[in-house]
Parts: sequence; structure tokens; C-alpha cells
Amino acid sequence: MKLHNVRTYTSAERLDRADQLAWKIAAVAADPVAVEDDVAEMIGNRIIDNSAVAAASIARRPVIAARAQAAAHPGQRGATIFGLPRTQHYQVEWAAWANGVAVRELDFHDTFLAADYSHPGDNIPPVLAVAQHRGSSGQELLRGLAAAYEIQVDLVKGICLHEHKIDHIAHLGPSAAAGIGALLGLPVETIYQAVQQGLHVTTTTRQSRKGEISSWKAYAPAFAGKMAIEAVDRAMRGEGAPSPAYEGADGFIAWLLGGPKAEYTVPLPEQGEPKRAILDTYTKEHSAEYQSQALIDLARRMRPDIGDLSKIESIVIHTSHHTHHVIGTGANDPQKMDPAASRETLDHSIMYIFAVALEDGSWHHEKSYAPERAGRPGAVELWRKISTVEDPEWTRRYHSQDPGQKAFGGRVVVTLKGGAVISDEIAVADAHPSGARPFTRPDYIRKFRALAEGVIAPTEQERFIAAVERLPSLRSGELSELTFAVEPARLGAAAAHGIFDWPSCGHLQQHFPPTT
Repeated sequence: MKLHNVRTYTSAERLDRADQLAWKIAAVAADPVAVEDDVAEMIGNRIIDNSAVAAASIARRPVIAARAQAAAHPGQRGATIFGLPRTQHYQVEWAAWANGVAVRELDFHDTFLAADYSHPGDNIPPVLAVAQHRGSSGQELLRGLAAAYEIQVDLVKGICLHEHKIDHIAHLGPSAAAGIGALLGLPVETIYQAVQQGLHVTTTTRQSRKGEISSWKAYAPAFAGKMAIEAVDRAMRGEGAPSPAYEGADGFIAWLLGGPKAEYTVPLPEQGEPKRAILDTYTKEHSAEYQSQALIDLARRMRPDIGDLSKIESIVIHTSHHTHHVIGTGANDPQKMDPAASRETLDHSIMYIFAVALEDGSWHHEKSYAPERAGRPGAVELWRKISTVEDPEWTRRYHSQDPGQKAFGGRVVVTLKGGAVISDEIAVADAHPSGARPFTRPDYIRKFRALAEGVIAPTEQERFIAAVERLPSLRSGELSELTFAVEPARLGAAAAHGIFDWPSCGHLQQHFPPTT
């Protein structure tokens, strides 16, 4: 890997294209280095993982709405949509949109945390949709996804967004554009323009993950993927982008990140170096914010030692700056302690998550968030006894570049009525590559089967898994196998109409009669 220093340049300074971060990203994407076998295996794992989560979310309201929007845009070629017959195709950017929402809705797929944080699996829906639309092969898809993961991870290692309240999809627009460029074998110049467009149109604030968290938390990454597809299309037609998007005097770093004097260091592979960043990422065993994964495992472990939970006086979670300030009491979000909060908000409350995991000894993607579960008096009482504090050592380990030191957990101190103290700690989740039970292909398949049960017919499950097993050898036109269909009754019913399926003008008067 080569480290690249990135800073703002005044308009009077000359910054050659070859020295711009977007160009360097494009050069990595365009480098036709072979995808190594273990990387190809992991890409297949993450395609299974995404599909598992999409199956579990298929009838959830945000997914229904996104799918309805996409289904209003059929295409003769196009791409498939989760839940619908694989023989039906839809306009590529809309298919990516619907699938991206289905993947992201439950916050249950892969993650990477470094200077910033991300869900690199968000790259799969747009890259796969374009691959289906263009009739790409399995090998071409692997090349595109390896590149997308590489760029996503490298940007997350080098540039912190959240400290400036910029949402992490600002790294996703460029990575998805780069991945699509790699998939299609586009020249550096074209990918360079698309990466800059992808950055420019997907930079948003973190309010989508603050306060009353709405369905936009799931929509935001899907929107970035949709925008990346459009950016690549425009760049292929010869259109340009704001340049230099990262380093310009009125650009990304100068005004949205650290300011004109800030410098960042982004690692990128050398020419000819394999793209292996996906192996640095990790998936979730539990449907919750990644920083809670290890703490759910710890709650299950501590439960027998604590015994009667009614005897708990207080629980203090000593953890990293990120966990404390994003999903802990350091966020100062009263919604994180509110039994009436949305699922999205509860997912970002480690106090709620630890309380429920401690009571139940398990975690479920639906039952653990049900309103009746959140409102259970005993749970609410326990929940409000839990607080977080930042521990500098856990913050150091969170940001460590040493895989043996990097940690996302914490130390939990339980004080019982009467003064007895029980404490324990955990560094990484059990499913993490360095954890007690690292996930391998059988674990991904097991997760898929568990989430697909009662949603996808067993024969359809087997067909999908068999297609993923053949991923490296899939030929042009066979990538439509990398989806699943369900019975229409499993899709849920749309609750409202939108612009794309709005009634005709004659019917409008029934809904909005003329006023006098």
C-alpha cells in the first residue's frame, strides 16, 4: 500500500490530475489486477449476507415503498429486484435503489470501522445491478466489487467524516462509482469524473443518524448507490465533474471537513497490487449497530453471573469515544432512552440493547425491537440504570491499526444493590475474524437460512446458494441468478401511492376536489 497525503489547494496552486485523490482512486479501480481466491470467496459470502438481510426486511414499510418506486420503472434489460421474479427486469438505477434499501433497512450486514465507519456491503446493490444490466460475467462482477470494497475501506481508513457531522455515505458514492468503473473496464479519465460526481452529490449531514432517526437511515446508502450509477453514466457520455472535488479551494476538505489547513493520509494499493480490503471487514451476527455486537455477546456471557436482574443498582459501560458519543449516553439524545422510540433509534441505543440482551440472553432482528418489548416495565427500569463513559484505552484500541489491538467492545461494571460489583470485558464480537467464532461460508449460509425461513421457499433458497457457489464461473447473462423471488403475499402491501403510481387526472378530483 502507498500512503497519499491529501490537502486543500488554492486556486492559484496547480494540482495536476495525476496528483488528485479522485484520479488516484480511479487508477486503482482501473488496474486490472486479478481477484485472489480468498477475496472472491468473501465477496460471495457478502452477497449471501446481503440477501439474507434483504429477505428479512422484504415486507417492511421502507422496503415496500422503495420497491414500489422501482417497480414503476421496468426495463427490457435492466436488473432484478429482491422478492420479484428474476425474469423481470427494471431500470438499473431503480433496481439498485430498491435492493439497497432492502439490504440496509435492518442494519444487519457488513461493517468496517477505522477513522470513520461504513457498511461496505452497500456497494453490492449498485455494482451488481449494473453488472446484470450490462450482461457482465461473474469474474467481472468480482473485479468490480473488489475495487468498490477497496476504495470504501481505504477512504474510511484515511478520512474521518463523522467528526464534522458528515454522513458516511460521502465515501460510498465514490467507492460505488469506482467499483462500477472497474466492473465495466472503463478508462481512468472516465472513472475519475464519476468518482468526483459521486462525492459531490452524496455528501450529506449526519442528522439522518441523530435524534428521531427515520427510514432515511436505510435510504441514504441506497441513494448514494443510485447516484453513483447516474454519475458513471454521465461520465461515460463525456460529462465532467467539479474538480478537484477533494482538494479544491471551495471543495470537500476545505469547507465540509477539516478546513483549508487540514491534511489527510489515504492508503491505496500500488499498481499491480491485489485489492484485498474486503478481508479487513466483518459482518454482524446480531441486527444492531456494530459497536453493540460485542456487548450483546458480553451481556449473554454475564447474565448467569448476575442472576436476579432486579438486584442491579447500576450498569456502566466503559467504552470508546465513538460508542459513547454515537450510541451511548454521550450522544445526549433523550430518544435513546424513550420506550416509544423508533426501531432505528433503538438500534442506536446501547443502553436499550444491553438491557434487552441481558434480560433475554439473545437478540432477534424483530422481536428485540417490538414496541411491546421496548415498553416492558422491567426492561425500561433496567434500561435507565445503564450509562456509558469514554475510556481512553478503549478509544485507543478502537483507532488502532494493529489487528491484534483493534477493538470495538468495552468493559461493563455492574453494581448490585448492597454494593457487590461484577465486571467483565470483551474486545471484539464472537463473529469477528479475531473473535471466538469467526464467520465462514457455513455461518453466512446459516444466517441466510435463518432470515429466509418463512419468506423464501426452500427450493428457491437452494437455487440462490448454488448460484453464489458458482459465482466465479457465472457467464454473461447469468448474474440474474444472484437474487431471490418470494410469493407475492410475502411482499406486503403498499400503504400509500406516490408520484410514479399516482392516479390519473380524473381520479385526482376524487382525492382533491376543487375549492370554491
